[in-house]
Amino acid sequence: MVEFAVSRTRARRTAPHHPSHQRTIHDSTEPIAAAIPASGARWAGGYRRKLRITDASVIVLAVAITFVAHLGVSHDTAGFTWMSLLVLGIWTASLSAFRSRDPRVIGVGASEYKRVLNASMTALGILAVAFVVFQADAARWFVTLTFPAGLLGLLLGRWLWRQWLITQRAAGHFLSRVIVIGGRRDVEKVVRQMHANSGAAYLVVGAVVEEGQPTQSISALGDLVVLSDLSRTAEFAKTLRVDGVVVAGQASDSDFIHDLAWDLEGSTAELILATSLANIAGPRIHFRPVDGLPLIHVEIPQFDGAKHVAKRAMDVAMASVALLFLSPAFAVIALLVKLDSPGSAFFAQERVGRGGHPFRILKFRSMSETAPHPYEAVGAENDGNGVLFKLKNDPRVTRLGKVLRKYSLDELPQLWNVLMGDMSLVGPRPPLPIEVSAYEEHVHRRLYIKPGLTGMWQVGGRSNLSWEDSVRLDLYYVENWSLMGDLIILWRTVKVVAQPVGAY
Repeated sequence: MVEFAVSRTRARRTAPHHPSHQRTIHDSTEPIAAAIPASGARWAGGYRRKLRITDASVIVLAVAITFVAHLGVSHDTAGFTWMSLLVLGIWTASLSAFRSRDPRVIGVGASEYKRVLNASMTALGILAVAFVVFQADAARWFVTLTFPAGLLGLLLGRWLWRQWLITQRAAGHFLSRVIVIGGRRDVEKVVRQMHANSGAAYLVVGAVVEEGQPTQSISALGDLVVLSDLSRTAEFAKTLRVDGVVVAGQASDSDFIHDLAWDLEGSTAELILATSLANIAGPRIHFRPVDGLPLIHVEIPQFDGAKHVAKRAMDVAMASVALLFLSPAFAVIALLVKLDSPGSAFFAQERVGRGGHPFRILKFRSMSETAPHPYEAVGAENDGNGVLFKLKNDPRVTRLGKVLRKYSLDELPQLWNVLMGDMSLVGPRPPLPIEVSAYEEHVHRRLYIKPGLTGMWQVGGRSNLSWEDSVRLDLYYVENWSLMGDLIILWRTVKVVAQPVGAY
């Protein structure tokens, strides 16, 4: 008889927390499976159809706009018609060929947008060759109008659908059901992370741990069915009709994975490995089979080179434009700071930059100019995370300063630091020298690249983060950043500033 431990505590993101109680079940799991939400495979098919219709509509609209614009200067519709049909066919086929609507990428991360962009650029390249071969004089219309408008529309359409999907997932819908298997501690860690991550897109409905290991701490995390028998994993997955089996930690030896993959054949569940390669992003991991031996190549982080030159170019371009357009706002804020309290409008403070080199960071002054040193003013009080000193109700902050800090307006002068090369638009938080002196050895890796005006710490919770979480996010960014990732962080920063969390 297989024993299952079930907790009726529902710790999902959308449900209230109630005191848990457990009971042991010795009968079939069918009643439990019937109560679990519908399979993720069902909603994925419908969602992909919506994306396919939206993509096609956007491309048709972009081509139609170009067609109408062309009619205003030329009445040669025959040649332009076949060119329009060629654009429609190749662009839509390219989106499918690049699997831009693959269930593994839709709704999560930047891969979906990257595939749309790569598919569109490939389609443009193919069409450019075709236009040259057939000497199509009207090709410039498609290059200058159709593709820019279409690409923008495709990305906007994907973003709008993603916002809808995020809303649905926050309500507990459109999630892929999974079970997590492995050692108790490994399973507990993965389950906690999936529960905590609202963008994970997974609903953990069960767990399988090695025989003889306690299950109480796992079932306390939510309404989970817990099995203590790894050999019954495939049967367990089929009974609960899950979409995936997540293998965590030490259970992922080659023989076990091989046998489990065979056992899952014929079911709807896919096999997912929770990698133990901490702080390593997918693009740095490459697989190379050698005579049946799968080798995993992990790229060593590079802290200079062409990619960093491109990052610097983006910093200069965007900081220059931002300073130009925000200069009127700078003048208004500076005047308000002067009127709110006596003293200068700007505040300069020493921070530690790349390689441990100090520099002077610029801010709009948000405190009284006569305020004493923080440690002198408040003694041992600290609402920060230990190494980082913060106060939620700092008596030194002025009335206007509270508003500036809440919406991060006091940070805007750091655009000048970005332009001068001391900082980057995106990077780890610029630390104080006293903070750096308290770093453990591995934390000094935060100084391998330039500090940022914003970063993963800002979009991930800011001062509400623990010191360990702040370090984890910063070190992950240092080793895995990309230009596309920077653009996403900048976009998320705009949303965080509009609805500030952890800002004080």
